[in-house]
Amino acid sequence: MAPPNMTNQEILAIALRQSAIDCNCQPDDFLAHENKVVLSQKNENARVYLPLPFECDLVSYGNNIVAQVSPRMKEVVNWYIEKYPVAHCFETPNALVLNEKLAKFNYKVCFMAEYFLPDVNKLIELPCDYETRVLLPDDFEPYYTDEWSNALSKKRKHLDRLAVGAFDNGKLIGLAGCSADCETMYQIGVDVLPEYRQNGIGAAITSRLAIEILKLGKVPFYCAAWSNIQSVRNAITSGFRPAWVELTARSNEFVDEMNQ
Repeated sequence: MAPPNMTNQEILAIALRQSAIDCNCQPDDFLAHENKVVLSQKNENARVYLPLPFECDLVSYGNNIVAQVSPRMKEVVNWYIEKYPVAHCFETPNALVLNEKLAKFNYKVCFMAEYFLPDVNKLIELPCDYETRVLLPDDFEPYYTDEWSNALSKKRKHLDRLAVGAFDNGKLIGLAGCSADCETMYQIGVDVLPEYRQNGIGAAITSRLAIEILKLGKVPFYCAAWSNIQSVRNAITSGFRPAWVELTARSNEFVDEMNQ
């Protein structure tokens, strides 16, 4: 099964427009060679899980950094992104400098993630040794459990749109689901039971789901921590390629609670 007729350029343009909504800027700002600092604002069309406005959030599509900030952090963040090369701003040891600067605001570096978009020249439905089938929201209810928590969201059931399951004699063994996190883009999450991993199941259901999302006229995207090698490998094997990176600071209380 070949992916529907959407070019990589069209996919990137949609992602840039969404990032511009999320970051309160213009799509072309991510393609410039100069960094840009903007004041963060709430936007009802942003990805639903973003707690806008941000105090400090850095996004890069590779050329530069677009930083959305609060007024009180504008000077510090601008100093940081101008001091270090773009890629180094998203990793230690330089991120530790930002962390030190944020301390006076009672904030810390929190989330660092890499986002992937499909490459339509690589995206094909990969084979699976097990039965696979497309699932719709009416099929999801039995699977709102911990073992499928990456594929489906119990807290935001109304956003779960589509899934592809892999079954071994009727038993669900792998599930790729997508959430309508914004109007034009659906985020993919994947779970495979431990005893069935390393068999290509994750890539098979991820690639199939990406194709089904494109059929709906939506852009699938995939997020992983760059240290999550298994997840990054799944993205690449499934036909996705790195598109942008993001670093977000959150309050000390928020970070400390996550670390409990």
